[in-house]
Amino acid sequence: MKRLPIGILGSGKGSNCRAILERIRSGRLTAEARVVISDVVDAPLLDIAREFSVPNAYLPPGQFRTRLEPEVENELVKMLRDAGVYLLILAGFMRVLHAPMLEAFPRRIVNIHPSLLPKFPGLEAWKQALAAGETVTGCTVHYIDDKIDHGQIISRREVAILPHDTPESLHARIQIAERELYPAAIAEFCEKYAASNE
Repeated sequence: MKRLPIGILGSGKGSNCRAILERIRSGRLTAEARVVISDVVDAPLLDIAREFSVPNAYLPPGQFRTRLEPEVENELVKMLRDAGVYLLILAGFMRVLHAPMLEAFPRRIVNIHPSLLPKFPGLEAWKQALAAGETVTGCTVHYIDDKIDHGQIISRREVAILPHDTPESLHARIQIAERELYPAAIAEFCEKYAASNE
């Protein structure tokens, strides 16, 4: 079965990155991690990539806080193409992508968000859900478009909000659900990729 060439882009701890790389190593995900890239020079995500012997790189993001400078985004496209990436996986990447990336990888950039989108886009969605008095939240895998946490939904997983939940306890359970849902969603891409390359 032909392996799906993936790239992982993130800014932080890399718990979803680790879950995906562990599935690949165990043979439960027929993908090949070609590169892991971060916009944060000392992101733990890059240490995880090194632990799994995956090529990795720091991408200096430029002056903006929530997006990449156009020339930086073009450089990112080149890095991913040079690595032969087919599907780009966002794992806690804290910047909005724009035309260079969206045009280079149409419907081939996915993200996971810690709420049942379209509810609670943006930062700290689990805190938003608690503040709104919700009884259920969860996580969503979706395609990326040019808006924040907006693109077409691929799959979702519900997580109950318990009466005594704190933001920390709720977030921890959502992260467990994410680490199951994200690799499962990527597995479907793997199957489609293999079928189209037979």
